[in-house]
Amino acid sequence: MLNMNNSMIGKEKILSNISKIKEEINNICKKISRNPSSIKIIAATKYANAEQIQILVNNGINNLGENKADDLVYKSSIVKGNPIWHFIGHLQSNKVKKVVPLVEYIHSIDNLKTLEKINNFAASINKVQKVLIEVNVSNEETKFGIKLEEVIDFIANALKYGNINICGLMTMAPLTDDYDFIRNVFKNLRIKLEESNNYFKSLNLNVNLTELSMGMSNDYLLAIQEGSTMVRIGSAFFK
Repeated sequence: MLNMNNSMIGKEKILSNISKIKEEINNICKKISRNPSSIKIIAATKYANAEQIQILVNNGINNLGENKADDLVYKSSIVKGNPIWHFIGHLQSNKVKKVVPLVEYIHSIDNLKTLEKINNFAASINKVQKVLIEVNVSNEETKFGIKLEEVIDFIANALKYGNINICGLMTMAPLTDDYDFIRNVFKNLRIKLEESNNYFKSLNLNVNLTELSMGMSNDYLLAIQEGSTMVRIGSAFFK
């Protein structure tokens, strides 16, 4: 589960990485006149051990993102300090009952059947589950997510679920050195969020998408420039 290189990273290096990431975010926000507090830094914990995660939480990184349901259950049981957990991996429907009680946000919704199961289980525990819709902006066959042009219809179909709060959109940019292409992926998702809000407002429907979960260790500064409110950073903390 844990990359052996990551497992050797100790406290001082992690603290240095935290400072570097925060400084970079503060600098880019100053440049584009954004408030750094408008951006949630979500530590992607897939390859981190509990000790490393605890260092993050003890030093102000309170939002944690896990990819696998079983790892979420284990890590959330031993990491102290009441962090806010996010599920950022693809959610299998048979894992819904494990994930929903533990997380504030599920970032990876692209299937109405799974969303219905989340809604029904959330209702059974008197919870309104916050979710983001995963969008495959670049139309990569290897990625999960709905197409950009499907977003509004997907939201419209999801409005019947009373224990679901659709908070925004999520995407993963392609692994490429073409930063103009990456920027356009993020820009197109932001435009789709704005279009969706305007569409449902015109119908007097209660839809208010506020979150854009986009940007990872290699491209989070670009994502912030294009409006990201949640950046999912993993390897940059643990290298």
